Amino acid sequence: MPEQTSKHEPGRGNYFEDFHIGQVFRHATPRTVTEGDCAFYIALTGSRHILHCAQPVAHAMGYRDRTVDDLLAFHIAFGKTVPDISVNAVANLGYADIRFLSPVYPGDTLRTSSTVIGLKQNSSGSNGVVYVHSVSHNQNLEPVLEWKRWVMVHKQDLTLPAPATVIPELPAVVPVERLHIPKFVDAGRFETALTGGQKLWDDYAPGERINHPAGMTVDDSDHTLATKLYQNNARLHFDAQMMKDTPFGRRLMYGGHVISVCRALSYDGLENALCIAAINAGTHSNPAFGGDTFYTWTDVLERWELPGRKGLGALRLRMVGLKNLPARELPDTHIEQNGKKVYHPNVVLDLDYTILMPRR
Repeated sequence: MPEQTSKHEPGRGNYFEDFHIGQVFRHATPRTVTEGDCAFYIALTGSRHILHCAQPVAHAMGYRDRTVDDLLAFHIAFGKTVPDISVNAVANLGYADIRFLSPVYPGDTLRTSSTVIGLKQNSSGSNGVVYVHSVSHNQNLEPVLEWKRWVMVHKQDLTLPAPATVIPELPAVVPVERLHIPKFVDAGRFETALTGGQKLWDDYAPGERINHPAGMTVDDSDHTLATKLYQNNARLHFDAQMMKDTPFGRRLMYGGHVISVCRALSYDGLENALCIAAINAGTHSNPAFGGDTFYTWTDVLERWELPGRKGLGALRLRMVGLKNLPARELPDTHIEQNGKKVYHPNVVLDLDYTILMPRR
């Protein structure tokens, strides 16, 4: 397949008309993830997940070191794609089929490539949706992450005809047999006292809803620093001058950082979630801005046994993120509007993902 070579001035990025099916981008600037990155991520999110915090616990479970937070690794890998794919984005619309293929450790270097798998010009003619499949490898050329996402991108030359519409088929769920669980992981000696939570895989039931109690206000400085940490240079997150003339009137918070904040808030009630095995689907249902206060709830969707693994199970979860409204005050994500079901205006995230958790 053809590889992209830039024919434009530096920093211009690609507009909708620059993409074509099968196009391959080998994104610039590989990134070595450091201990400092991990500490800074905790400072920005308050994440407390044990495998990313405590080296002795990671060693006891078979890992060679404390692991990089799954979402930090994802955001860094994702950030590599932005200059080529979404620097001219209107909005990042969704994710599917995200698989965490190998642990990432401090000192690992991530490099990402993407292939265009779908295109659809919108009826306005001023923008269109680009679908890409991205893969990130470490320094040993081992794949550590792969995902599909779709993003709405501005069109620069409105006179150009629309490309043929291609919308890829995307799986609704990463099935249990496609989850990557390292063979060395041993949860047999897991101690719940280390996390402060007593509930293990066996104690959760499909249909259960967990209203996580804490809220977190994210200031403009917080989300700006986070997005710089991820090296995501999409203009709508940084350029206030550009954004003041848009319908939003101000910079948007990177949706991935919203995921990180909500995931951190979900710790209370899911303390023994070890790591993310997959993200099945995700929607940023409403924009988020600096100064918003986030809350979250989790619906337990499915509980899966893992073939050949007695000490470890998988939970498929739905994480709902809210802005400026505690979870206990909203019974459902959708409301009726003009005869249609639409997301409640305070719902900013609807994420279907799968975690691994020790069993009794």
